[in-house]
Amino acid sequence: MTTDIPGATEAHETYSPAPAPTGHRLRWNKVPEVTVYFWVIKILCTTVGETAADLLNEKLGLGLTGVSLLMSVLLVAVLVAQFRTAAYRPGIYWLAVALISIVGTLISDNLTDNLGVPLETSTAVFAVALVVVFVAWYRSERTLSIHHVDTMRRESFYWLAVLFTFALGTAAGDLVAERMDLGYWISAGLFALAIAAVAVAHFALGLNAVWSFWIAYILTRPLGASIGDYLSQPTADGGLGLGTVITSVLFLAVILGLVVFLAVTRRDVAERERLSPQAG
Repeated sequence: MTTDIPGATEAHETYSPAPAPTGHRLRWNKVPEVTVYFWVIKILCTTVGETAADLLNEKLGLGLTGVSLLMSVLLVAVLVAQFRTAAYRPGIYWLAVALISIVGTLISDNLTDNLGVPLETSTAVFAVALVVVFVAWYRSERTLSIHHVDTMRRESFYWLAVLFTFALGTAAGDLVAERMDLGYWISAGLFALAIAAVAVAHFALGLNAVWSFWIAYILTRPLGASIGDYLSQPTADGGLGLGTVITSVLFLAVILGLVVFLAVTRRDVAERERLSPQAG
């Protein structure tokens, strides 16, 4: 049973999935059900994306570009494994999300730090890129729902959208933080309020479940980044001074514990799939 939060139900959708070519449709969805666990791990992954990107850039000595290339190669390898699975596998799926969070952060940082692209420009570019992905996805599949990611084409659109949501969230979050100079906790509170507004719009005003999900998905990126910065940055800069190592290890440990729990209990798998022995 899923938790009734944005994206957890398709009550406002009128879409009936178009049949895929014979032999191309998988029997099971490739992404988890949207439960409380989903949002908790997603926010934790965004935090790791922020702190781990900083940590790798500081410790590996490869430079921002070198680290970006290395993490991109790792991401591609994990995505290949993800695409080769026949159903949702918590370990592979969430490893891909964690890596895509890091890569999305690095892409935005490269544009800003190495190429000198203004945050206003990168935010606009990522927003347009995400809209293009959504338009292409909808024109092809007649839905943006994550409840029917059961073909390679739909999964390709899904991961492209996820990548651009992380890049957009990073750029937009940095833009807000730098232009408004609110501090980490106030920034986190601001994004949390925005997510709460989306929830209210969904439950009280009938905002479409799919759009509620994707808007909240974008907003969780700067929320997690603000939390990560608050924990890791020096006290002189408004943080707690835990450092990127402790913060990254702490959050990775929590993510690992939750993913193992989900792999065992299958709490984030649709009931019809959970009851099928072949889906495990």
